[in-house]
Amino acid sequence: MAGVLGIDIGGTGIKAAPVDVAEGRLTADRLKLPTPRPAAPDAVAPIVRQLVDHFEWDGQIGITFPGVVAAGTIRTAANLDSGWIGIDAHEFLGAATGRTVTVLNDADAAGIAEMRFGAGRGQPGTVLLLTLGTGIGSALFYNGVLVPNTEFGHIEINGKDAEERASERAREEQDLSWGKWASHVDTYLDKMEALLSPDLIIIGGGISRKSGKFLPRLTLRARVVPASLQNEAGIVGAAMAAAAVSG
Repeated sequence: MAGVLGIDIGGTGIKAAPVDVAEGRLTADRLKLPTPRPAAPDAVAPIVRQLVDHFEWDGQIGITFPGVVAAGTIRTAANLDSGWIGIDAHEFLGAATGRTVTVLNDADAAGIAEMRFGAGRGQPGTVLLLTLGTGIGSALFYNGVLVPNTEFGHIEINGKDAEERASERAREEQDLSWGKWASHVDTYLDKMEALLSPDLIIIGGGISRKSGKFLPRLTLRARVVPASLQNEAGIVGAAMAAAAVSG
């Protein structure tokens, strides 16, 4: 199957587009709608359905979620409503859309896309993808194989979750200069490098479009690059995951 609808649920926005999974590209302009507040299941589900209806989609759907997703069940929801925890997302969002859906962690989806079509393509060894957005998502690969649900954004640094200092939201809420924020990101990545010794670190999320403002300020041994697919990686990876289930 070449065409799958990818939906990326984030802390601030929910975006979707149909994807050609053989080429890793969107086949129509993506649509982004605001994430409701509070982002409870019964508030988010109609937004997901609205995106499906917008594209008049009746095929397979891949959906990302910003938290641990184990066999389709939501285990954590740090940047959404805690009411998600324990929900079978395949069943719940499948019922909401009237379609077959595949649900996985958002950063894992972005990583799958980047390893196949983007900055991680052909990269052996240990690759760490980090999405710096509302929170920090992480995806870890060894020789191209995903270790799911790592959630390294919640590593504690100086008594706080890393995402409270190094996420894009932290930069905006604390009105940090690029230099100051880059120092927080550098401290966080130094910790990750000490733990994992990655060969490559990929920085994803919307912030990757501004990588020139902070990547040159980092001091790591590992190579650090922006995500090639930028903020579309989650949509592409969600669609790829759904296609893999059917295939």
